Amino acid sequence: MADNCTIAVDAMGGDEGPDVTVPASLGLLDAHPRAELILVGDEDRLRAAVESRGGDRGGRLTYRHASQVVEMDESASLAMRNKKDSSMRVAINLVKEGQAQACVSAGNTGALMATARFVLKTLPGVDRPAICTTLPTAEGHVHVLDLGANVDSRSTNLFEFAVMGSVLAGAVDRQERPSVGLLNVGEEDVKGNEVVKEAARLLGDSDLAYHGFVEGNDVFQGTTDVVVCDGFVGNVMLKSTEGVARLIAGNLRAEFRRNPLTKLVGLMARPVLNRFRSRIDPRRFNGASLVGLQGIVIKSHGNADTYAFGQALHEAILEVDKAVPDRIGQELERVLVEGRTV
Repeated sequence: MADNCTIAVDAMGGDEGPDVTVPASLGLLDAHPRAELILVGDEDRLRAAVESRGGDRGGRLTYRHASQVVEMDESASLAMRNKKDSSMRVAINLVKEGQAQACVSAGNTGALMATARFVLKTLPGVDRPAICTTLPTAEGHVHVLDLGANVDSRSTNLFEFAVMGSVLAGAVDRQERPSVGLLNVGEEDVKGNEVVKEAARLLGDSDLAYHGFVEGNDVFQGTTDVVVCDGFVGNVMLKSTEGVARLIAGNLRAEFRRNPLTKLVGLMARPVLNRFRSRIDPRRFNGASLVGLQGIVIKSHGNADTYAFGQALHEAILEVDKAVPDRIGQELERVLVEGRTV
């Protein structure tokens, strides 16, 4: 881990607020002796939560009071206009001011993206930032973007997403040339709408490791290291995936509880089921990157538990260590200079 890594935590965001963010933050400090955290929110409440769990880990945890909280169902525009002292806004400001190298929040996604874009600004050459996360595959994981920040992307936006996703995957996975696929309704060149077809042309003319079109089933087969799509499509895919995972888990529990014999079989199969559950546990992949900004912002699921929020904190540490925004900026500058966008 890089020295002097300081993370600003929106400790009031998410469904559970400090009940999750405080123990996860203390756990991160235990795992990373050189990390420092700034907890942002109701200082009295945060101090009490920290003290009840053993203290501030040798002074590596500090506080920044914020008098407001952005609610999960609040309008992004109203939050930006009326809650300039929210824990979310103050945490992002700390990144802008250089007092922290990254921000992690489980708060309102729309407000987080809008605030981060307003405060931090986008990297030169980035028209729109995107939300990128990892999903489990048969062989490991895949980076997917955009997952909801942009619901009407142009072909040039998809090209930018591909560049940013490739750099992110290369940095955190230590890959020299991650393969990039473009999500489509079929693998054939004639399929898809004009936006996707034009994006494919741009990617084909670039020096990215462009695989071509991929279909929905390819995402979880690990056909490529990065999958690029419009935010509308990506968000629907993500939510559908989460729904299917809950359906499978619920049906398995119901079947194993059906009668005494199936309960016995379930007991015998428990070690295998536990390993399977661990492999596909969505909490392991919690922590989506808001890529394309002049700073690192990680979005945790709003309903994250302590383990899941801790994974988002670990993602922030990793991206700081790999200087992800700088790498994305350098690659975009190179691409633009070489005239690879339209």
